[in-house]
Amino acid sequence: MNHEIQYKTPKTLLNKGTGYLNGYSHSLNPYTGCTYACSFCYVRQMPVSLFRKEEWGTWVDVKQEAAAILRKELQKAKSKGPVSIFMSSSTDPYQPIELKEQVTRALLEVMLENPPDFLFVQTRSPLVRRDMDLLLRLEGKVRVSMTVETDREDIRQKFTPNAPPISARLKTLQLLREAGIPVQATIAPVLPSSASFPEILRGLVDRVCIDDYFMGDGSGGKRTRRLGIYSLYEELQLEDWYDPAAYRRVYDGLRSVFNENELFLSQKGFEP
Repeated sequence: MNHEIQYKTPKTLLNKGTGYLNGYSHSLNPYTGCTYACSFCYVRQMPVSLFRKEEWGTWVDVKQEAAAILRKELQKAKSKGPVSIFMSSSTDPYQPIELKEQVTRALLEVMLENPPDFLFVQTRSPLVRRDMDLLLRLEGKVRVSMTVETDREDIRQKFTPNAPPISARLKTLQLLREAGIPVQATIAPVLPSSASFPEILRGLVDRVCIDDYFMGDGSGGKRTRRLGIYSLYEELQLEDWYDPAAYRRVYDGLRSVFNENELFLSQKGFEP
């Protein structure tokens, strides 16, 4: 699939943490657009996607001069008070183009010069392991959250065909943890998984966040429903998984191997 790549110099990089991310002073997106194009991604319903003629997932804007812009903004933000950063809220900072462009890596290097009080890295990409050297130097000020929406590769291929395989994500969690970088597994959304999913995660992390469409899309599930995602559940005869109570099946399974203080629901799991 060919993706349209454009290079743009943004006016600003640090955005005020609002709404779901109001626990953070700022959010930071190294790119605009995301080629993973997950079928359930609520960003498809946001202005960043709706105002583009091209379909979500077919284009990415690379933010030029990002390091220089962040260097200035970070200094200014830190002079006003504590700075906590959520990276990223509407793109994956480690989507495939990052391998070549290295915008995310450049931003991490700036943060090492002048560290924020806390950095939360949200991704579903094994590429994050490339930056373990930098993440380690942020010491106790960082957490990497790896989205693992299911342990079933057949389900992953139906819902997120362009995203990295589950096994590579699980391996990345293991490598990050062994290196001493704080990690969490994020089950978002809650997709059909096997009975052994909790055990698999238990061997890799001591912190899991569960987030579904109904808790996490900012509209009680309405945004996601507008994407027509329910028809995929119907097609796969998995309608009972598209339900505000479905997360309990996964949560109760996790509770058999995790302590309550290691499990987080929705917004709580993303807070600094």
